[in-house]
Amino acid sequence: MPAILPFEQLSMRDLLQVGGKNASIGELIKHLKDAGVRVPSGFATTAEAYHEFLEVNQLAKQIDDLLAELDSNDVQQLASVGAEIRRRILQAELPEHCAQVIKEAYSKMNPNEQFSVAVRSSATSEDLPEASFAGQQETYLNVHGVDNVLLAVKKVFASLYNDRAISYRVHQGFAHQDIAISAGIQRMVRSDVGSSGVAFSIDTESGFDQVVFITSSYGLGEAVVSGAVNPDEFYVYKPNLSQSKPAILRRVVGDKAEKIIFSETKDKLVETVAVDAAERSQFSLNDDDIVELAQLVVKIERHYGRPMDVEWGKDGIDGHIYILQARPETVQSRKSSQVIHQFQLREQGSVIITGRSIGNKIGQGHVRLISSPDQMHLMQQDDVLVTDMTDPDWEPIMKKAAAIVTNRGGRTCHAAIIARELGIPAVVGCDKATRVLNERQEVTVSCAEGDTGYIYDGKLKFSQEQITVDKMPQLPFDICMNLGNPDKAFSYQALPNHGVGLARLEFIISNTIGIHPAAILNFDSLDRALQQQIKEKTQAYVSPKDYYIQRLIEGVATIGAAFNPKQVIVRLSDFKSNEYANLIGGHLYEPNEENPMIGFRGASRYIDSYFKPCFELECQAIKFIREQMGLTNIQVMVPFVRTLDEAQMVIQTMQDFGLVRGEHGLKILMMCEIPANALLADKFLNYFDGFSIGSNDLTQLTLGLDRDSSLVAHIFDERNSAVKVLLKNAIEACRAQNKYVGICGQGPSDYPDFAKWLMQQGISSVSLVPDSILNTWVFLADEVEA
Repeated sequence: MPAILPFEQLSMRDLLQVGGKNASIGELIKHLKDAGVRVPSGFATTAEAYHEFLEVNQLAKQIDDLLAELDSNDVQQLASVGAEIRRRILQAELPEHCAQVIKEAYSKMNPNEQFSVAVRSSATSEDLPEASFAGQQETYLNVHGVDNVLLAVKKVFASLYNDRAISYRVHQGFAHQDIAISAGIQRMVRSDVGSSGVAFSIDTESGFDQVVFITSSYGLGEAVVSGAVNPDEFYVYKPNLSQSKPAILRRVVGDKAEKIIFSETKDKLVETVAVDAAERSQFSLNDDDIVELAQLVVKIERHYGRPMDVEWGKDGIDGHIYILQARPETVQSRKSSQVIHQFQLREQGSVIITGRSIGNKIGQGHVRLISSPDQMHLMQQDDVLVTDMTDPDWEPIMKKAAAIVTNRGGRTCHAAIIARELGIPAVVGCDKATRVLNERQEVTVSCAEGDTGYIYDGKLKFSQEQITVDKMPQLPFDICMNLGNPDKAFSYQALPNHGVGLARLEFIISNTIGIHPAAILNFDSLDRALQQQIKEKTQAYVSPKDYYIQRLIEGVATIGAAFNPKQVIVRLSDFKSNEYANLIGGHLYEPNEENPMIGFRGASRYIDSYFKPCFELECQAIKFIREQMGLTNIQVMVPFVRTLDEAQMVIQTMQDFGLVRGEHGLKILMMCEIPANALLADKFLNYFDGFSIGSNDLTQLTLGLDRDSSLVAHIFDERNSAVKVLLKNAIEACRAQNKYVGICGQGPSDYPDFAKWLMQQGISSVSLVPDSILNTWVFLADEVEA
């Protein structure tokens, strides 16, 4: 076997010779070049070259002797032994013929004064499906000149014995002597003047396999991988890629505060600089780039036949996207799809700080503030590790943590990858965690509430449940779920379900938009302070109006895609005036009502001359999702329709805005939540394709009480006889006309006996909060069998 091999001659069959990283680069070039996957050219040193280097310099026995007595859990001893091994490797010389072939291969890469290469490590055990070895060895970027290349190769060899690499091999059960290392010398992509990041062919948190998840930031990719920046994030829906339909489900702007670029000084290869404020507020990839990159990731996944983790770079000079690495995803792909872990807080607490959640678990412990790996000995078992960011040097102590919290980093940074692999919760990108959390303070770290991770003061009560999901028993009606938060859609779709019976549009408006639609439409007439506030939230989009519509599309489409082809019923906005007033600019447009619950809400807004243009924005978003994105599993529901005249007018208004009942299979349902709806059910059904019963408001209005009032809240009960009379009437009217009837109130989630009664009445579906689905399903199945 020669000392080096060109990438073009390599494939995954050569993993034992050139390591997983370099073998994969060769595999991509050999098999996917014609499919449009661009990979920078270069060559790799072989395992034989590494072993010969050890033999010529008589290093193998020296290394074995140093490691023989090592306790890898003693971080101080680990640091001392690792440093000594690396020192001896760097003092040694490469065999003469090995150095010569590297020089010759490098010269053939057409080097000139502007030419630079990356010298990447590739261990023969890394990138295996059962172990990621992510970032265990070093990579050197922007290397110029053959002498510096030869030095970088030796540094790569030495990095096989970094403290983290030694510890990780022990942790994973690999013998040190069984591992060799290869150095890949690869042409640099000019992402220093472009952008770069990491992409996964599945969702990293839930394992949902119908999306590509992309992170992106300006400059060289090390900033994203290391967690130095909070990158942009994008989700792309795979089925739409193959059908040439709009496929981007979600866009999240990261702060991208800094970037790594080529250094202009001789003593540094790269340097970190601040990103201009205007650039930080924009996306680092445009939509065309996002779609192209997602298509490349899908091609790579299809070739390998498994979920993949891909590093990429966009060259800012030629404008092309290049694939730099591709390796198997090693966490979600190893989990059983039949086992679901559910964590839930059981009490409220004071939120200290938030960030991006990693995983769905909850962890607790004493805060341990650590600023550098030199302080590793301070870390105790089950402390909460709080730091600025982590890199592979931190791994020997990360496995001790009950949870990890970092100031910087996104969901594909080092801390996130290792936290997933270790199965512990992490909240990254908190900005100032190290300033607001105190040493030895007790905290609860929750990643069980969606994309946002929360650090609470004190140890809060929580529950955890491991559920094995086999084939669920048959019921005479469908079990759906209530879902407002798009962040949880990919996770919750794995639960047994027949779709979404209630997706609340107002949750998306309040939590991901936060601006009153009238302020959006009247932006030019607002005072400067409000305009500036809105600009700060919307500047990554073409206009405030585009922002509002796109964010609606992203929220609803995420839920629709997660559950496709199952039906998803989206309730159009049902804010009350006091709730709308809390949005940015809302105080300018909302009335002051004594009792907003029975005031200006629902259908009354949609047909009002003042609010109708706001309602049109919702209709435009739904129309795009259904007709352009093809997510026709999305159906809509109109809330709080008081009279038959309102029913007629709202249907006409929706038609005027392009949502025509029956067109493209569109169903328009009505929220049956006012006694008048149930009493005149057969007449309301002339305008709608069915009912979704809102038992909360129906119960309040039937019994004439406010369930938020402690004086009368004890009377509230959906099982009240008067409420049941109305429910029975609504269900029978729908059945008589062969139309859908479901219920999406809280009652069936709280009272399985109530769900059983609804089943007996012949309801089409019961929509439950996610954490009650399994128990209620099993209870009802037992009742059916009895």
